[in-house]
Amino acid sequence: MSDELPPLREVIARHDLGANKAFGQHFLLDLNITRKIARAAGAGAGDTIIEVGPGPGGLTRALLETGAAVIAVERDRRFIPALEELQAAFPGALRIVETDALHADERALANGARVKIVSNLPYNISTELLVKWLTANHGDAPLWPQMTLMFQKEVADRILAPPGSKTYGRLSVIAQAASRPRRAFDLPARAFTPPPKVVSTVVAFEPAPAPLANIAKLEQVTQAAFSQRRKMLRSSLKPLFGADAESRLDAIGIAPTKRAEEISVEDFLRLAR
Repeated sequence: MSDELPPLREVIARHDLGANKAFGQHFLLDLNITRKIARAAGAGAGDTIIEVGPGPGGLTRALLETGAAVIAVERDRRFIPALEELQAAFPGALRIVETDALHADERALANGARVKIVSNLPYNISTELLVKWLTANHGDAPLWPQMTLMFQKEVADRILAPPGSKTYGRLSVIAQAASRPRRAFDLPARAFTPPPKVVSTVVAFEPAPAPLANIAKLEQVTQAAFSQRRKMLRSSLKPLFGADAESRLDAIGIAPTKRAEEISVEDFLRLAR
């Protein structure tokens, strides 16, 4: 099917589509690269995939080629006609949802099914979307068995950072507590149209072995600890634990004189509990 479709550059020119900086848009037009992402996601027949920010449909094509069904969530209605052409080329396989992904109800879109999430994320909302999806995957009915997402490399580095590193922070702890992220591959700026000023990284996520019952508490603890990351925990956690913060840290075997970047993900989970 995709061999019969016009090149993406032709689609962009015909529909007069340009990247909108306000939406953090950068297009992937090389099908070799989008197919590599689809392979990294393990996309195939029988899968239902949610893709956020499909734009002119470069990654969407590669996902549809695998036989997967795709739910494309796009807030910029300029791209809807181009996506409708893909919808016609892959009958019954593509559903277009015109909405803001930050406010989308993925469970309703999935209609009870578990879905893979695969996206070249808009840079300006990538972190917010990730935390939303990590939070949504906990409870009695997990939403996704796998996510394959593209970020700016500096965001990916924060997601994957180990304790003690300069980039270790709230995002590292929440991502590594709620999932098992790994770096799939990097992409240079020249792979995109228009090229961004940064390198991009595809990160693959699998769920944590056990659901987190207290992810909201984990967000509270990390917010308090990292908002004053140069302070010792006995000071930064006082807003949560009160005057006895030091004794409570001692009681669970965490040195009150440590700072947030020195605390492991497992110890943050103990603090949340």
